[in-house]
Amino acid sequence: MVNEYLANGRWGTAHIYRSASNAFESYMGYCDLSFADLSAHVIKGFEIYLRRRENSWNTVATYMKVLKAAYNRAVECGASAYTPRLFAHVRTAVDSSRKRSLEAGEIGELILINKSPETAMERVRLIFSLMFMLRGIPFVDLCYLRKTDVKDCYLTYRRRKTGRAITVKLTEEAQQIIDFFAAETSLDSPYMFPFIVSPEGSREAYKEYQRALRHFNHQLQRLSDVMPIDVHLSTYTARHTWATMAYYCEIHHGIISEAMGHSSIAVTETYLKPFCDERIDNANNAVISYVKHRGRKMLKKRSKQRKWSK
Repeated sequence: MVNEYLANGRWGTAHIYRSASNAFESYMGYCDLSFADLSAHVIKGFEIYLRRRENSWNTVATYMKVLKAAYNRAVECGASAYTPRLFAHVRTAVDSSRKRSLEAGEIGELILINKSPETAMERVRLIFSLMFMLRGIPFVDLCYLRKTDVKDCYLTYRRRKTGRAITVKLTEEAQQIIDFFAAETSLDSPYMFPFIVSPEGSREAYKEYQRALRHFNHQLQRLSDVMPIDVHLSTYTARHTWATMAYYCEIHHGIISEAMGHSSIAVTETYLKPFCDERIDNANNAVISYVKHRGRKMLKKRSKQRKWSK
């Protein structure tokens, strides 16, 4: 499957599949194991092995999803019989409980700061603000934006992950940021931002994107150190923040899903679950506070009645 993804230019997916394969081979002691020999016991052991290596639960879930996808492919090809609930006792869902979004005031401050983009920190802040204003555009999609994608105050592009077409009406601030960086990009380059120079779909372009991603995340961490922000900033933060702010503005989940180009509402809800839980907790606290308030009133009333009866 790795070679298939490489042949199709899906370098990121190939990298994930190769990492998962290397981890599984290490767990098995580099012994050959056919899919027909795959058992729930072996898979659970792989999960335990990954946790002992101190891999995060999200990494464990990702590797399990890769192994499950490879197993399903083997079943389709007739290389293995289907075993019901083979992966039922291992984690395949990504954890979304960690806070990944900024507060409204924090993202608002980042957007409203009015400084000349002369320093590296200011340029990073501008790009991060633009990512939020473009409905939380993923960094990979931002890197591959073309100058021709903007026309008549609209940005139109396709998400690299899902292939869905996205159209965003640009605000005046977003248009200014785009114009600034597009003017800095080489005239010969089709790209809007100076992150990539190699042809789209090439291995070189993927390597340039990876370098840009690492550098930008490093710069975002420096930005969070100098700003009063209680969140680890990364390229994902803009996306999670936009989804969260849309949720707080009581925008329907379906509209949020469409706006972000998700493949389904279920994907959107993984972004929103921590904040849905927070609202439920707040509702619970409100209910408890209400009944306690009414209880105090009742106790006070009964206390007065006892005094009068005496």
